[in-house]
Amino acid sequence: MPSEVPSLYDRVESVMQAAWTDHGYTSPNLETYPWMWLWDSCFHALIWCALDQPDRAVLELHQAMSTQDETGFVAHMGYQSDPSAALRLWKRSGASSITQPPMYGHVVAELVRQGVDVPDELVARASDGICFLTDSRSRDDSGLIRVVHPWETGCDDSPRWDDLCPGTGFDLARWRVRKHQLIETIVRGDRGEPLGNRQFPVAPVGFNALVAFNAVELYSVTGESRLGAAASDLADALATRWDESLATWIDAGPTEVGSGRARTAEGLLPLLVVPDADQRVAAVASLVDQAAHGSAFGPRGVHREEPSYDPRTYWRGPVWPQLAYLLWVATKSSPRETEQSAAEKIRLGTIRGADRSGFAEYWDGDTGEGGGAIPQSWTGLALVMAEQ
Repeated sequence: MPSEVPSLYDRVESVMQAAWTDHGYTSPNLETYPWMWLWDSCFHALIWCALDQPDRAVLELHQAMSTQDETGFVAHMGYQSDPSAALRLWKRSGASSITQPPMYGHVVAELVRQGVDVPDELVARASDGICFLTDSRSRDDSGLIRVVHPWETGCDDSPRWDDLCPGTGFDLARWRVRKHQLIETIVRGDRGEPLGNRQFPVAPVGFNALVAFNAVELYSVTGESRLGAAASDLADALATRWDESLATWIDAGPTEVGSGRARTAEGLLPLLVVPDADQRVAAVASLVDQAAHGSAFGPRGVHREEPSYDPRTYWRGPVWPQLAYLLWVATKSSPRETEQSAAEKIRLGTIRGADRSGFAEYWDGDTGEGGGAIPQSWTGLALVMAEQ
């Protein structure tokens, strides 16, 4: 793979430069996704750093945090190029009114590890953003944080939400209508910050794992006890959600006896923070098993044996590069040889998939055929994986 890095570098740089906007952020895809998305921009910051442009990485992180309000809430979308465009859906100008996984904790830590000077203001903003989620959000009896909308998870049409799709079974058209309805039922605080949603009281293990992971990462920079304690509490709660028979962690809330048990890639994100050896061994085995999540082009988004599995349909089975990156991070530093081996398979497969798909938003794990927006800037994470 090292011999391929120069070519990969040039191709990723071309994709990123073409997607850079005058507003200081990278558009995921100028035609399909022209706005700024929170976790996309966090991943973009890592890619800009891999492209030897730390100033642009910091600027991208600054834009990702620019929607933050006094409560610490960070919006998942910024409409810098046309603030009025947000009004129709979100009833506010310039930004959305829900969040996304707080990947800014990892970004701050990674930039610091690489010797980048991250302004104190951004570090403080990242801490406040994570603490908004750990301190203000409603919680399930399991101790896990609830999301207010499926879009907050970043996994929009995951099979894990199927029980909450109106009617019988999953239907894309019905689910699209329901997602828009769920915006109206969000419970908000005095500043409009999203606190809960009685119509979607789900506490996903994937989202909680990302909150805990980003808290741990930021704690490594700041030493703030509130971050360390929050991460430890969430990791303990996540460990109780393991299902040995399915080799996955189970969401808490109304879907926990049904669709919240679907074997999906985001359901394995607790690998980022859960130390239990038995749980990790089984989860990692599933990640690389060709009959489960494993494929030649990275980890499948849905287990091959799930009834909902479709290798080419949005969130129903393709490889997603940002999840592949996170699962690689979760396994690459393990002292266990099996995890190191799995991490290398994920790394090489994801790089192959990015290349074969034309840097697509997602791709078929069997063929590498791209789907969604092509190119999609976050697939430049392949370069981050190739350089390490």
